[in-house]
Amino acid sequence: MLKKALSVLAIAALAVSAHAADTVLKVAASAVPHAEILNFVKPQLKAQGVDLQVREFSDYIQPNAAVEDKQLDANFFQHQPYLDSYNKDRKSSIVAVPNGKVHVEPFGAYSKKIKAVSELKDGATIAIPNDPSNAGRALVLLQKQGLIQLKDPANITATPIDIVKNPKKLKFRELEAALLPRALQDVDLALINTNYAIEAKLNPTKDALFIEGSDSPYANFVAARADRANDPAIAKLVKALHTPEVKKFIQEKYQGAVVPAF
Repeated sequence: MLKKALSVLAIAALAVSAHAADTVLKVAASAVPHAEILNFVKPQLKAQGVDLQVREFSDYIQPNAAVEDKQLDANFFQHQPYLDSYNKDRKSSIVAVPNGKVHVEPFGAYSKKIKAVSELKDGATIAIPNDPSNAGRALVLLQKQGLIQLKDPANITATPIDIVKNPKKLKFRELEAALLPRALQDVDLALINTNYAIEAKLNPTKDALFIEGSDSPYANFVAARADRANDPAIAKLVKALHTPEVKKFIQEKYQGAVVPAF
């Protein structure tokens, strides 16, 4: 009887020990699609001893600030041009983790007032993101449509002052990326990041007047402080995000609005 009781206690102790051994990994993310993808892999990580805790943010500043300040371990919401710009402006040291690319969100142009680019009138107002990397991305896309010409066509950090030809005399409003869907009632055209477009119930593959191709270089990845880039728990997260199941999840849930980058 005593032996049986000891066995039960030993099993219980092992269960408590296994539970206590779970590594907590706190990751910042935009709600859509990043947090949705992270929540999809939570059970897989739990089975590997990693307790993934997803913290959702509605802007592009706080996810990096929280990681830099060691409040969170990693984040998943941005592409390299944005991170480069952020690190330069804030003198921070956040890096893309090894093999951390997960998906591309093709950037698109939306309107509530016109149904084709050809309907864009002279003097129309265009809303673009106000952060350097996404503003440049928007202008490069407008250039590909023949609406403007930039001093350097390949400059991904271009701003409206870099426009050398503007035949329609388009006017530009630079807004925080998260506010762009709300601006659609007030402008003729808005260039919107796909995560915010999806949150606003816009379907990038159907509603965008024009959109980047799947060859976009703006892959979203997992990022962390330089001293945590090779953390074992983060490496497990990256591996979990690169499975065939995640690829299928992205393809079926987002129907081309989000494209796997692995």
